Amino acid sequence: MGKGFFQVPTAINEPVKSYAPGSPEREAVLKQYKAFFDSKVEVPLYIGSEEIYTGDTQTMSPPHDHKHVVGTFHKATKAHIEKAIQNSLDAREKWANLTWEQRAAIFLKAADLIAGPYRAKINAATMIAQSKTIHQAEIDAACELIDFLKFNVEFMSQIYQEQPESAEGLWNRVEYRPLEGFIYAITPFNFTAIAGNLPASAAMMGNVVLWKPSDSQVYSAKIIMDVFKEAGLPDGVINMVMGDPVMVSDTALASPDFSGLHFTGSTHVFKSLWKQIGNNIDKYRTYPRIVGETGGKDFIIAHPSADAKQVATAITRGAFEFQGQKCSAASRVYLPKSTANTILDYVKADLESFNKPGSPEDMSNFITAVIHEGSFDKLAKFIDQAKASSEAEIVAGGNYDKSVGYFVEPTVILTTNPHYETMETELFGPVVTVYVYEDQDWSNTLKLVDNTSIYALTGAVLSKDRYAIDEATKALQNSAGNFYINDKPTGAVVGQQPFGGARASGTNDKAGSAQNLLRWVSPRLIKETFVTPTDYRYPFLG
Repeated sequence: MGKGFFQVPTAINEPVKSYAPGSPEREAVLKQYKAFFDSKVEVPLYIGSEEIYTGDTQTMSPPHDHKHVVGTFHKATKAHIEKAIQNSLDAREKWANLTWEQRAAIFLKAADLIAGPYRAKINAATMIAQSKTIHQAEIDAACELIDFLKFNVEFMSQIYQEQPESAEGLWNRVEYRPLEGFIYAITPFNFTAIAGNLPASAAMMGNVVLWKPSDSQVYSAKIIMDVFKEAGLPDGVINMVMGDPVMVSDTALASPDFSGLHFTGSTHVFKSLWKQIGNNIDKYRTYPRIVGETGGKDFIIAHPSADAKQVATAITRGAFEFQGQKCSAASRVYLPKSTANTILDYVKADLESFNKPGSPEDMSNFITAVIHEGSFDKLAKFIDQAKASSEAEIVAGGNYDKSVGYFVEPTVILTTNPHYETMETELFGPVVTVYVYEDQDWSNTLKLVDNTSIYALTGAVLSKDRYAIDEATKALQNSAGNFYINDKPTGAVVGQQPFGGARASGTNDKAGSAQNLLRWVSPRLIKETFVTPTDYRYPFLG
């Protein structure tokens, strides 16, 4: 058993490498990209010490070259999910009783492995399977995942140090127990870092985890499991399974030992799972923790005083980086009439400077492909609707082609109706809708922004007028869990901007903060009295 109060290494955000032409990191990731692209990987189920190849497989292809196969993954049956749950429960006692600094060391080692020997691998895998440019892969798969692991260790140590006051003659102390049972983690395609963090954050606090990654992210999920194994994570602490999502969830949520859901994905699915948990509540040994980050219809509103070029850059970066497939991506924009044309001209110039959407292997590309055919078809439908609408027009982009990859041009829709469908519906692609308001209607437009969407994830205001900034900050306090002043509404950094939203955007438990880790522990207060009373009588009795 460890003896001492241990100070963990100070967490510092991982520096983002440039990948400039001729740099060693650029050469390394391109070499790894080619090696992965020209070979085929077979991803098993990871259950305890076993790597299980079920024979029921699904192919994996790059979204930017969907006829090319880079591998397959094996899918679980209900029996496999039940086996994984039991394996987690079998591992629980030993893992929960492991001293916290030993758990911390595993995840600190994992962070250093990603920063070093696995950096090119995890970035290249993310580029191939999720069609991210090297910059987007670097800030996600490498830097953000490293930050999650290192900062969470620091947050964990701070949580354990938080103790109650003690009075004379007694000692109060709190221990932060892992939850009874297992955590079910469901992770999305769009961020490799989220895929790693959701199971890791719960496991770090002493829990065992059943992890189901997105079918579209399995390629880089395998790299995460490789890292965890090399870092020394014991068998059974995190079991990774793929398969029919309804079957996997039904099996997990039917278990009496289900104790928590850690979820990032669609609002519809999250609400469905919440309802299912409620319906099963009498089955469970404890009330399950439910943590979710879901959809967004994220906004940018520009005040008449805002610098037009700054607004345009916020739109271009906020709406179109990673093809708009970020929960935080700018999706609806409100521009003042006096500067709207100038701002849109700058945005059009930005878009004209892009190459046509292509492969992330070509590092001159700012835009690549959307994740799969379903996403492509949905976006194409909304673009076609805008072309035919009397309330909207396409002012930039509007083309799409899926013959080679799922390529959708960055598209700007201008609408005369602030409640036009694409102002309210989450699209999750490189399509942004703009509404122009009369300058004198600034205050009413703030109310419009607040009342338009069911979501409240991110939003941004750009202005040179401090009174306007103050007004917007107050008027939009419930409209975004992460609110940006004079910046784009994306790019939260672990340890600096804890991320999450409310309303239909989730439970706002702030990934990248101690608040999230506290959801995965059950505190026990211990009061020890040193001189125990021997007489029941109190002084008031005389």
